[in-house]
Amino acid sequence: MMHLDYYQIACDLFALLVAVWLLGLLTVKPSARSQSSGSRLLQIGLYFLAYSLVFTRYFQSGWRARLFVPNSDFTGMTGLLLVLLGIAFSIWARLELGGNWSGTVTVKQGHTLIRRGPYTIVRHPIYSGLLLAFLGVAIILGQIRGLLGVGILSLSFWLKSRIEERFMLEQFGAEYRDYQRQVKALIPYVV
Repeated sequence: MMHLDYYQIACDLFALLVAVWLLGLLTVKPSARSQSSGSRLLQIGLYFLAYSLVFTRYFQSGWRARLFVPNSDFTGMTGLLLVLLGIAFSIWARLELGGNWSGTVTVKQGHTLIRRGPYTIVRHPIYSGLLLAFLGVAIILGQIRGLLGVGILSLSFWLKSRIEERFMLEQFGAEYRDYQRQVKALIPYVV
């Protein structure tokens, strides 16, 4: 049985993230170019599936409910620490992006290449932070369904980042190519 206290705190941290995102909508720049509706629909479907695996009880049966780590205070605290670090990293990245942020892959009017703050660590820090936070919730749950959610979210972010990388290369050319050589996409010094 999962530790509801850790899980509830993790859910509260995700609610904080949503609040920051909603407030941030007030500062976004108008879009100059956006990804196709089809690719966006696929990403939304994958987000919804990942969210459902991690944050609903719908998939809490059969092999998906098997434990991959024991439920204990140690795993609960470890998972919660990962959630906290992941949410904080994502919020930091969102604040650094300012008006350049969008929920879809977009080039904004007056778009600037952000290379400060968490963008000196990874090129897609919002994705890195969210994946870390999802992994934290998966550890709190302790069930295989949590790992499946992390895997599906990873696939979604990989697909989305490929489009973003193409857009940024088209927009910033050699400057972005240099950035790609200097900073890894999701995991510092690895990937």
